[in-house]
Amino acid sequence: MSTSTATTKNQHSGPVLDWAAGHGPVTGALSATTGAFALATTGAATGMPPGWALTVGAAGAIGHSIAGLRHRNAGRTVATRAASWLVGAGWTTWAMSTGPLTWTALGSLAAIGAGMGAAAHTTSLYEEAREEEALAAAERQVAAELSADRRAIAAEWVDRIQRVCGITLRVLAVEMWPTGTGFTIDAELPPGGTTYGRIAQESAKLSADARLPHGCTATAGPGIDQGRVLIDVTTANVLEQEVFYPSDYSRLSIHTGIPWGLRTNAEEILAFLREQCALVVGPTGSGKTNMVHTILAGFARAEDVLTFVIDLNAGSAGLPWVRPAFDTNGTPLGGMRPGIDWLAASHKEALALLDALVRIAKHRKTAYQDLMSQANTDLLPISARIPQIMLVVDEGAEILASSDREVRKLADRILEVIRISRAMGIRTVLTALGATGSVLGNLMIRREAKVRVALTGGEKEGMDLGKQFPGSRGLKPEQAPYKGSGFMGTPESEVALFKSWRILPNQIRDIVAATCERHPTLDGPSAKAAGDTYAQRWNPDRTAWMRDGTATPAETAPPATSGHAPAGGGLNLSALRDEPSPADSAVTDAAVRAFMEQIDQQFGTAPEPPNTSERPAAPGLNLSALRAGDSDARQAALQILMDAGPEGTGASAISRTLADGYGTTRQTIVGWLKEWAEKGEAVRVGEGTKTRYVHRNHT
Repeated sequence: MSTSTATTKNQHSGPVLDWAAGHGPVTGALSATTGAFALATTGAATGMPPGWALTVGAAGAIGHSIAGLRHRNAGRTVATRAASWLVGAGWTTWAMSTGPLTWTALGSLAAIGAGMGAAAHTTSLYEEAREEEALAAAERQVAAELSADRRAIAAEWVDRIQRVCGITLRVLAVEMWPTGTGFTIDAELPPGGTTYGRIAQESAKLSADARLPHGCTATAGPGIDQGRVLIDVTTANVLEQEVFYPSDYSRLSIHTGIPWGLRTNAEEILAFLREQCALVVGPTGSGKTNMVHTILAGFARAEDVLTFVIDLNAGSAGLPWVRPAFDTNGTPLGGMRPGIDWLAASHKEALALLDALVRIAKHRKTAYQDLMSQANTDLLPISARIPQIMLVVDEGAEILASSDREVRKLADRILEVIRISRAMGIRTVLTALGATGSVLGNLMIRREAKVRVALTGGEKEGMDLGKQFPGSRGLKPEQAPYKGSGFMGTPESEVALFKSWRILPNQIRDIVAATCERHPTLDGPSAKAAGDTYAQRWNPDRTAWMRDGTATPAETAPPATSGHAPAGGGLNLSALRDEPSPADSAVTDAAVRAFMEQIDQQFGTAPEPPNTSERPAAPGLNLSALRAGDSDARQAALQILMDAGPEGTGASAISRTLADGYGTTRQTIVGWLKEWAEKGEAVRVGEGTKTRYVHRNHT
């Protein structure tokens, strides 16, 4: 064994003494008695004057008394320490005079040491008890002051609710929020069948009576039982502040909820989407696109979620989540994976995506019967091995409400996915521009989309909060006038104000890089059911539009069913379609006239109708859609609507303007305005004779 090893071993053997530690009752008494004995022995042997020991003891007693008073020790503690010094000094003086080595001297010293230890222990316990009592008294004082504040708050709101709602409450508790932005009142409702709804419907009046700042509300919700009510009162406006998405990209799960924003008390609000769909409504400028990116960020962080995105507006919602993972040639960068698993930006790609989802849902029903039987559940056990598929459709509610033939095909597929795939782990998040009857009129949306968000941004038009949150009263867009703010309700939490996080493009790139290894892969049976359409979704040919600024999704992925006539011949009534094909646009006026003359000779078409939009009742083939007059009038009407600005205009005003040049009837213009409102081109304002329409550029 080496010397260093032996030395180290010896250093760690035996008791370890902490020479910097303070003395306790035993060690303190032992130190005092041994010191007095050593001093008495040395003094007796050297002939030291005994009075010196008594002088030193008196000085020690005075010094410790002063120190004890400065530390605000109890009187008995100061007296005990001073007495210990004087008794020790007195024994030393006596022992130096008579001899410290006698049995009498040693016995008396031992008795003095035991007395010192006992006295020190007693004073130590007393000081601890005194300190604890002081702390308890301070806590009682704080609690009394806080209780006084809470009693004042309770009395104020009992009086306010009595004055505004005509209800007398008995307040049981007032809880102050840790963030300091408000408080919650827990109260007991009066007997007689009074419900919390009586208070909830007067939220705006209560907020005004309390003189709360803008963006702050007093909302009532159910308590621990139906005879109790919880009233959340926000006193600081947290909605006006821009709150960025958290930099913590830790793992999430569909089972534990995905955070979508903050409540007014600064707590995160979670969306539980294992069985629920979601509907996010927000007009232009309300922060809806940013909210979509927040939702995609949460799905990217989840270890058991794959995200499919449909955005027919050039794929703008999904592109920031795809591009960081590919180079300019469409090759993956360093093994990175996109933040979403599939992006469809054209009708054809969207149909392929939806058809794949239908096949996946149906195949999972049979492929995982044994697994569900073993787990004793009728819901597919979702995990990283069998991930949930979240379909995000930007402006998907408008797709479901559209009357266009091609768009209706997408709508039918979306509804089928919603209808058949709940148990198989495929859910949807739809967005819309407004909470209107056309958007919320679909029973499937109202029944399945239990997680609902309304980003108002203070916008009143097209925001019928009563339809989006049925049963909730007192919700007004004026309560959330800031971008990214609005209302959110889930089956787990009542409808209330919330603030969506702000997320920037550079943070999206960071999230894609930080979570790419976390994304699950589509399980084998589902991938087999999806087929080559899914396997080749990132094929450079299918994603060329993402990299080529001159290409569009429609050019690289034309609609699956274009409606064009077959090459072999037949009538092509392309003028009846909203967007003519390039071939239609290339037809010259002369060719159109020749074609119409040929049809007239063969079929005997009805004579040219007058300048009205009503089609003639005469028999025969009417190709009036090919005429330019109706289309010119329609375009002129649309231009008048745009020129009307934010004030908008009505059918009568447009009809009077077009009467001389086109002779278009008011009934025709009413039809155009309704069609534009359904497609989101215009927004309807007012009812009855005060109805007017505003172009979307001015909303």
